[in-house]
Amino acid sequence: MVYEFKARRRVEFSDTDMAGIMHFSNFFRFMETAEHGFFRALGYSIYDKERLPGVGWPRVHASCDYHRPLRFEDEVEIHLLVAEKRSKAITYEIRFNKLGGPDPEEVARARLTVVCVSHAADGTMRATTIPKELEQKIGVAPAELFEE
Repeated sequence: MVYEFKARRRVEFSDTDMAGIMHFSNFFRFMETAEHGFFRALGYSIYDKERLPGVGWPRVHASCDYHRPLRFEDEVEIHLLVAEKRSKAITYEIRFNKLGGPDPEEVARARLTVVCVSHAADGTMRATTIPKELEQKIGVAPAELFEE
């Protein structure tokens, strides 16, 4: 079972604000990069019309603590860990590690909770059990990975 995924991105000029640092909101975009990559690593897409028709993953919680800034041209590793898996929801812990120095430097840490929903023809959503074929591929990261 898969419980982690790592993605790399470079901070683009358009990701930065007038202070020359990555705007806080772009950390959430980078989280989605890792989440989508995680689903691809499982053999799915976050929006898999073929095998998971009518299934969506809205966010019900998102938070991020920022420790150090990222700047234009910085390369960052986005390390996604499955912190909790319930029948209808997944919580990720996401660590942002700046690369390029002697050791990766954690610059931010986030939590993201998504709920599996089914979409009705009228556009309404209802929480639903994570499809078994997908749920069986997702594990929860070992506790020692969450220790400081």
